[in-house]
Amino acid sequence: MELREIRTFLQIAQKQSFSKAAEALGYSQAAVTVQIKQLEEELGIHLFDRLGKKTVLTHHGEIFYRYAVTILGTVADAKNAVSASTELSGDLTIGTIESICESIFPDLLKKFHQLYPNVSVSIVLDSPDVLLDRMNKNSIDLVYLLDQPIDDKRFIKVLEAPENISFVSSSVHTLAKNDPTDLASVISHPFLLTEKNASYRFVLDRYLASLGKEVKPFLEIGNTEFIINMLKQNAGISFLPEFAVRHEVESGILSILPVKDFHMELYRQVLYHKDKWHTGEMDAFIELAKETFRTSPVSDEHPQE
Repeated sequence: MELREIRTFLQIAQKQSFSKAAEALGYSQAAVTVQIKQLEEELGIHLFDRLGKKTVLTHHGEIFYRYAVTILGTVADAKNAVSASTELSGDLTIGTIESICESIFPDLLKKFHQLYPNVSVSIVLDSPDVLLDRMNKNSIDLVYLLDQPIDDKRFIKVLEAPENISFVSSSVHTLAKNDPTDLASVISHPFLLTEKNASYRFVLDRYLASLGKEVKPFLEIGNTEFIINMLKQNAGISFLPEFAVRHEVESGILSILPVKDFHMELYRQVLYHKDKWHTGEMDAFIELAKETFRTSPVSDEHPQE
């Protein structure tokens, strides 16, 4: 049973004419006849009798009429309630990676909650590949990640901007006090790194492999905050997105190590599936993410194309 069939039924009942109902609805009379026939077959009843030039409801038709009016009235009320509501109150599931969650999300989600206090947000932490797979299976509404540019026709990208990935140490580390050094010297020091499936760890390993080099960390952990705390204690060197350590660098606790002939960047990206039903909660988060990026210190250094 379709709403258009119910609307057609009501028009015929009110105008007592198939032809007048067809004219009012913009259908052909044949189309109106087919809709009523389909409705009668589904209900298993006869809805109309033709008495002379008039079309009148049967006994069963009169009973169905009362319910049809209620059905369309409820649909109209639902549409009005949704369109009139300016307050979002649904659920939103966001997939992201550890470094973004710890450095970008606290301020972003605090502002989001202030604007939309009745929206329930769930955060899923994992590697980019896993997050994209879960979004493809509709268990995540959108993803906010750091990776190489993702060009996949299944996904719509609403934010993309380059981010520097650099070697980081305590500001009292030996290399932090020297002039720019070479890559071989940097990787000869003790390292703390994220796990191998992290996007920036992967690009570092691949780049070093292309040079016939490798780095063997004494500690691997997926928790970026833990790595940063270890760096503060001058426990070694790490390779992290600059936005993840911006506050510590600005306060003079950590340092970005200058390395000769080395520059690495990945892209901050927000995506959702092209077939995903676009909710107001998704739109609100996307717009806030764009606004937050435009007004952040990072965006001043990397203007979005």
